[in-house]
Amino acid sequence: MKRFLTLSLVVLALVACGKKDVEPTASAKEPPALPSDVQSVATAANSTVTTSTIVPATPGAGDTPVVATDAGGSIVATGEFVSPVRSELSAKLPGRVGAMFVDEGSRVSKGQPVLALETDYVRLNLQRAEADTARAKAMTDDARRDVERKKGLLATNAVPQATFDRSQAAYDQANAALQSAQAQASMFRQQLADSTLRSPIDGVVAEKRTDVGQRLGDNTVALVIVQTSPLRLRFRVPERYLASVHKGQPVKATVDPYPGQAFTGHVSVVGGVIDTATRSLLVETEFPNRDGKLRPGLFARVELNPSNQ
Repeated sequence: MKRFLTLSLVVLALVACGKKDVEPTASAKEPPALPSDVQSVATAANSTVTTSTIVPATPGAGDTPVVATDAGGSIVATGEFVSPVRSELSAKLPGRVGAMFVDEGSRVSKGQPVLALETDYVRLNLQRAEADTARAKAMTDDARRDVERKKGLLATNAVPQATFDRSQAAYDQANAALQSAQAQASMFRQQLADSTLRSPIDGVVAEKRTDVGQRLGDNTVALVIVQTSPLRLRFRVPERYLASVHKGQPVKATVDPYPGQAFTGHVSVVGGVIDTATRSLLVETEFPNRDGKLRPGLFARVELNPSNQ
């Protein structure tokens, strides 16, 4: 009896497994159809495709790509504002810093004093040179009067030619000494003027590398000044825009610190060489920045509308 029950259970188990193996897999249900009033909207949304071309940005302007949008009919790019002039100021003569007139971030104008060296010894040397100049001038004047007097006597044969020649030689020597003293005084005046370092451009102090009491050697950079007006923004565009981007074309730029405000500029340079790696060309734009809001190193989004010349 037990044996019969065992065989019955085995048979039932095999039958159950067979049913599972042959049971068909349920097919995925199809999604319900959209109502007729929204089918046209869905079809239009799926058919709208915006194409764009991404080109690596120009070296030095970060890794932000330049995006040229075809659908909008304009070129939209990102780049970094850079200063067209960067001046590293160093004193013409070595010396110790006596005064600093600016700090990092200070705005300066062309010709404005930014640093002064100690000038005590230069002033003393100048005073001595001026005294030597005055003494040499007195001797020259005396020698000139003697020559004029001897010339009159020589005309009447009152003195021999040799006497007149000696007076003329004395005058020439005195005049040479005067010129030497004047040159020495001029040199010390120039050193005194060179002890004051002045800004060569209108801009802002980007780096301050020295301070009062420090000694500056030959070619030691004391300050770095960058021009802030105008500023330049560079980016690359696909080669297909070569015929529609030209010098003088207006551009607009926006920056994060001033949301909603657009800054206007113009194309200043269109690259003459196509980059074979990216199939793009360089475009450089210039912004007046008269109000000084834009700063070198600031990232910006620029928009340029292509046009045919």
